[in-house]
Amino acid sequence: MKDKHKKFNAEKLFHRKNNHCGYRFCPLCGAEMQETEIDNRRRMTCPDRDCGFVFYQNPIPAAGAIIVRDDRILFVKRAHPPKVGWWCFPAGFMEWDEHPTRTAVREVKEETGLEVELTSFFEVYSGDDDPRSNAILLLYLAKVIGGELRAADDAQEVRFFSFDALPDKIAFESHIQALKDYHERIRSK
Repeated sequence: MKDKHKKFNAEKLFHRKNNHCGYRFCPLCGAEMQETEIDNRRRMTCPDRDCGFVFYQNPIPAAGAIIVRDDRILFVKRAHPPKVGWWCFPAGFMEWDEHPTRTAVREVKEETGLEVELTSFFEVYSGDDDPRSNAILLLYLAKVIGGELRAADDAQEVRFFSFDALPDKIAFESHIQALKDYHERIRSK
């Protein structure tokens, strides 16, 4: 499995992400970009006054679901970088024309084989520990309404865990925080 992902270089990706995503040339006029301070932030700007392009490095929206059945929570084991073999909620990046609720339902189906109904919005999280990009994660509570539990798409394994026996390796800080929030808001009541 490691050979399959050996081109994935988290350190290199973090460096690129933290340096304006590698922007060097203006996508509008082709001029070499320069770093400028705008709104108290370092931003890449086009030096051509007629162009004026500014690269605003924004996070990527993602959505997913928290699915609990019989006081057991569903996680998927990641099959692709980053954090191959680590566990996370079924979630993923939104498509260009997709509402976050549709993203959450689609990602659950793609990764777990389950069809879900979203029952409520849970919380929004900001994550910067993915080397590819920073993300805004919208998590929903969901219930299973169909399908068959199976690892699919970018999941090695999919499993319900007892809250007393959660996996040690949870991939992202936002997912760890969501677990804490779920416990405080729902399980402890």
